[in-house]
Amino acid sequence: MSSSATRDIIAIGGSAGSGAVLRTLVADLPADLPASIFVSTHIPANSPGFLPEILSARSKLPVTQAVDGQPIERGHIYLAAPDRHLLLMGETIKFGAGPRENMVRPSIDPMFRSAALSFGPRVVGLVLTGMLNDGAAGLHAIKSNGGTALVQHPLDAEADQMPLAALEAVEIDHVAPAAELGRLLTGIAGSKAGPAIGEPSDDLRLEVEIAAGGRTGSAELRKIASPTAITCPDCHGVLSEVRGSRPLRFRCQIGHAYTADALAAHIDELDEAIRIAMRVMEERVTLVERMARDARDTGRTAVAELYEARAVEYKRYSATLRDAALTSLRHGRASRFQEV
Repeated sequence: MSSSATRDIIAIGGSAGSGAVLRTLVADLPADLPASIFVSTHIPANSPGFLPEILSARSKLPVTQAVDGQPIERGHIYLAAPDRHLLLMGETIKFGAGPRENMVRPSIDPMFRSAALSFGPRVVGLVLTGMLNDGAAGLHAIKSNGGTALVQHPLDAEADQMPLAALEAVEIDHVAPAAELGRLLTGIAGSKAGPAIGEPSDDLRLEVEIAAGGRTGSAELRKIASPTAITCPDCHGVLSEVRGSRPLRFRCQIGHAYTADALAAHIDELDEAIRIAMRVMEERVTLVERMARDARDTGRTAVAELYEARAVEYKRYSATLRDAALTSLRHGRASRFQEV
């Protein structure tokens, strides 16, 4: 890397509560900031996309939703678009149509990894408030490739899980409350970047390719991960443990990726959904059986037979849900405690 390289790529990831933090942060950035800023938050696929307008009202820098294929410009803030990973590929922004990571797309980890791959020590990564631990693995990639790691102070965060996870996974350079983050980034932006730490790993390249939408399979996955007894909640394929990852992560052959915490949360959600569905079906069985008895008692034989047939159908559905619950327990939660 050239000795004149500076820290001019700032990648920011946040989730629950990050909107207020971003408003405060961008308001403190100067109009001549010598860096490009990229922001990925957990926005739903059908989001109306008001964040650019909200931040523009506070920012001295231009703020826009990123466009696939556009060149990167200094002094510009780019926001991730709904349902696409925001990736930095060389000097160009690329939308990644790869599988969801940590149950979301856009996900923070792919953006951080792509920044680390393309820009190495020039990258400054910042993890804001949020649930679970998206961003921790990507921040580890940034730090491992010579970049700078920042975290919003957990005590200042609306949701402290993401900042805490980043602190556990990475040797952080700076921790600061929301009110100080803008000034902190201003001081870091344009400063001399450290030396490159060798070439980016093939593992990093493969994960960025997956996020971009590249096909993967068992042969490619075995290069970075080892199969486990856990199944993918998205596609029900085998999940493999990504070797040497911080925090602990899993990927399937399709490319769906989960940290252990995100996987545990998803399994709990599935279990709860199954329990609710079982309760509903059991209540329906009770109700239609009572309606069948009432129909027979009042001489409405045809109606009684209809309700009895419906009760049999509901019992069959209930049995199917019970089997699903047992499968979830056997292949999901039990495996989770065994593996993690």
